[in-house]
Amino acid sequence: MILNMYKPKGWTSFDVVKKVRSITKEKKVGHGGTLDPFAEGVLVLGTGPDTKKLGMISDTNKEYFATLKLGTRTDTYDIDGQVVEDKEIPMLTLKEVNTVLKSFIGEQYQTPPMYSAKKVNGQRLYKLARKNIEIEREPCLINIVDIELITFNSPVIEFNVTCSKGTYIRVLGNEIANQLGTVGHLIALKRKKVGEYAINETIQIDDLVNNGCFKEP
Repeated sequence: MILNMYKPKGWTSFDVVKKVRSITKEKKVGHGGTLDPFAEGVLVLGTGPDTKKLGMISDTNKEYFATLKLGTRTDTYDIDGQVVEDKEIPMLTLKEVNTVLKSFIGEQYQTPPMYSAKKVNGQRLYKLARKNIEIEREPCLINIVDIELITFNSPVIEFNVTCSKGTYIRVLGNEIANQLGTVGHLIALKRKKVGEYAINETIQIDDLVNNGCFKEP
């Protein structure tokens, strides 16, 4: 079966996989695209034979709601990292911020961050990053399908973005801040859609037990 799960903040994607595996008693459970621990929202899971469908689901576009704080950069580009740089924020208008956001629409190359689950030469990048080892990463072609400014109240920018597989919104946030003449990091991230799977149709972890389909082990 395919499950449109809601990943809570503070959980890893694998935490959700383990929990669903335990509740459903399915030996084979996978997900269709990692969400960072600080992020929340849509995490599509497949169980049993339906795990074969996850590759196709993972290839679809994703939609996110992101909150970017300007003036401070962390080593992970998000709220879970250590502050590595502070920089003054220039006086910015709503129009200037919107123009910079719109400039990112289209295909472009993006370098995966060291703090990520991506494998390079068989090693997870975040494991190397935790040892203060940085290696060269091949930039990947991504596509920002659409980006929309929601609010700007310095130092915080809220925006929606629809993008292709492989896009790191943390990296995008860092690049937006750079284009605005400062630094920044994400303080919140919510995945609203993965292909046709929307956040308003997600299943909470507790719902798997409370709906009577499964029993807590």
